[in-house]
Amino acid sequence: MNPIPLGAVYAGGVQLGAYALERIGPAERERLLLGCSTNVDNLAAGRWETLLTSALVVEEPLPLPYALLLVAVLGYAEYAYGAWWTAAVFLFGHAAATLLVYGALRRTSDRPTRRALDVGTSYGFNAVLGALTSALPRGAVRTAARAGLLALAAVPVLKRGRTFTDAGHLAALGLGVGVSLAVDCLSGSKHPKII
Repeated sequence: MNPIPLGAVYAGGVQLGAYALERIGPAERERLLLGCSTNVDNLAAGRWETLLTSALVVEEPLPLPYALLLVAVLGYAEYAYGAWWTAAVFLFGHAAATLLVYGALRRTSDRPTRRALDVGTSYGFNAVLGALTSALPRGAVRTAARAGLLALAAVPVLKRGRTFTDAGHLAALGLGVGVSLAVDCLSGSKHPKII
């Protein structure tokens, strides 16, 4: 086991990067963020590297409660399933949810939507959170946690002022729950549980 969880290193790096971005000029900052964004225009132009770069930057420093929750979720996933598993689920959820959103938006002609800034940690976070439901006790607790998380993520999607990122969060969480169901099928009762 790593002495410092890689999730903490990742969250710290993203946070330090956000503070560094605050110190450069607004035009250069926007250019850099848009270059890392998984918006429709970037993906339609074949800038597939943004599927990775968009997870490495945020528009502004993470609020402390969210940063701590990110570290806790990634840290527990790394403890329970390992660093490679955690990174794989995070990247899978981030990229797959992004591609689902892109698929839904790719035909839009709305310029602000096509060029929207879409960067951050939230899709990967939601995927890992959903996947961690497999570490809960089997039965009603696990089922209730999955249903509850999906219901919470669906609420913003059902509201009038929803954005495409709300749909992306729900998609990423759903993908994570799908991973947790696969973990259940593959491992039976022989995997770590939250105590």
